[in-house]
Amino acid sequence: MRTSIATPLLLATACSLAATAQAAEWTMATPYGDASFHTQNTKQFAEDVAEATDGDLTINVQSGGALVSHDEIKPSVRRGTIAAGEIFLSVLSNEDPIFEVDTLPGVAGGYDEAYALWEATKPVISERFAAEGLMPLYAVPWPAQGIYTAEALTDPAQFEGLRVRAPNINTQRFIENLGGSPTETEESDIPTAFSTGRVDAMITSSSTGNSMAAWDYVSHYTDANLWLPKNIVFINQRSFDQLDEDTQEALMNAAERAEERGWEMSREDNQESLAVLEENGITVSEPNEEVSQALQEAGEELFADWQSRANDQAQEALQSYRDQLDD
Repeated sequence: MRTSIATPLLLATACSLAATAQAAEWTMATPYGDASFHTQNTKQFAEDVAEATDGDLTINVQSGGALVSHDEIKPSVRRGTIAAGEIFLSVLSNEDPIFEVDTLPGVAGGYDEAYALWEATKPVISERFAAEGLMPLYAVPWPAQGIYTAEALTDPAQFEGLRVRAPNINTQRFIENLGGSPTETEESDIPTAFSTGRVDAMITSSSTGNSMAAWDYVSHYTDANLWLPKNIVFINQRSFDQLDEDTQEALMNAAERAEERGWEMSREDNQESLAVLEENGITVSEPNEEVSQALQEAGEELFADWQSRANDQAQEALQSYRDQLDD
């Protein structure tokens, strides 16, 4: 029987095509700009994945809401329009109270507590995501939230009628409990919101105040340590299932490193951002006794409301966290 001299070439071509078919290229959307430590961490995660898989999986990170708006990221990943996304977890508050547990004042007042809270609630949150064909990879907190104002915050009466930027429903409720008027504003829209008079103040982190040059429109930052909200990075489950086992393992290992790195970046960014705020003329201070009392009462009202809405599974997860702290 005669063997064609083209056979080795055909075999080599087939092998090459098979290797190409195994490679995957994902698009990932994040609403945060390149200056944010969250975006920097996400891009490092993508680089780690590409390196660990020798290019068999590449993740193209689209930052600043350029590709998909914040509120459309999760639906887009669910539909498979894009494979991965990053969002502020508590923007999902309307879907389930478990998504807002990290925006309850007094629940977690520092990074160690915030991480313990994440560990306790992660199984429930993952289950909720899985029901929609989604898979969380990792979560990273923002620094603790404080209050930016145009004048020193010394009297709870100053909240009356104050138009305050609120990035999620729970923050909106908190502002209302204080007597203020909440305004939902994306991070990228903060400068415009202040310049057009839509907001007078904002509740956010030292990090956001730094990246948004808060000194251009406010002069005081009350470091109230209200809560440490998280961003969550997640993927389409079908996209994950289409990867081979080695690539899946490499992806999950990179996600684990991204979470660890991200928490440390958050700690460092908080200290650096507080220093930058002061260098640019913002007075940083802790709330006085009267303001602290008002914040506490508003937080207690917020927590009571959360309890009335949260199901048994969410409340058990929170109790598990609190039991862990008591051990």
